[in-house]
Amino acid sequence: MNWHLYENEAFAQGFTTVCGIDEAGRGPLAGPVCAAAVVLPKGCEIEGINDSKKLSEKKRNALFDIITENALAYCVAWATPAEIDEINILQATFLAMKRAVEGLRIKPDMALVDGNQKPPLSLPIRTIIHGDAVSASIAAASVLAKVSRDRLMAELDRQYPEYRFSAHKGYGTKVHYEMLAEHGASPVHRRTFLKNIDRAK
Repeated sequence: MNWHLYENEAFAQGFTTVCGIDEAGRGPLAGPVCAAAVVLPKGCEIEGINDSKKLSEKKRNALFDIITENALAYCVAWATPAEIDEINILQATFLAMKRAVEGLRIKPDMALVDGNQKPPLSLPIRTIIHGDAVSASIAAASVLAKVSRDRLMAELDRQYPEYRFSAHKGYGTKVHYEMLAEHGASPVHRRTFLKNIDRAK
């Protein structure tokens, strides 16, 4: 498979700096949503890169270091649980993506975005469904976003050990719902995601 097909098509159209964008954490009940933007060198081959969800945690962590060492530029950005509650998860995801692009030290002139919806960026965008499985830049962003968010949830686990965030990363598992029933919501829970859960105040 040609992992650089979409990047090369952009270069053929005259664009010079293409960034891939992906997110992690749209579905969880707790924690922020994370987005990453990555600019890879033309033709950069990163062995084993793929949609982060298809990789083991060990492989993701190894790829994280390889990607950050080889990327021309990368940025990881966030939207908080409070922002998710205020503007909804889609708009918060777009906000995190916008922050990630704005945080790149090299400014891109084209963005490849995973999915089928365009965030409000001030540059041309191409959306690609399942882009993290077909585009090297998006796959790299997928890995950075997933690893960064998992690491943050491990930090939140140390702050709020009663919720066991390290085990489920904030997703709505049976254990997580049991902990919510016992302890109520923490400051890092998304209140709009907990409307039907007793004691989530």
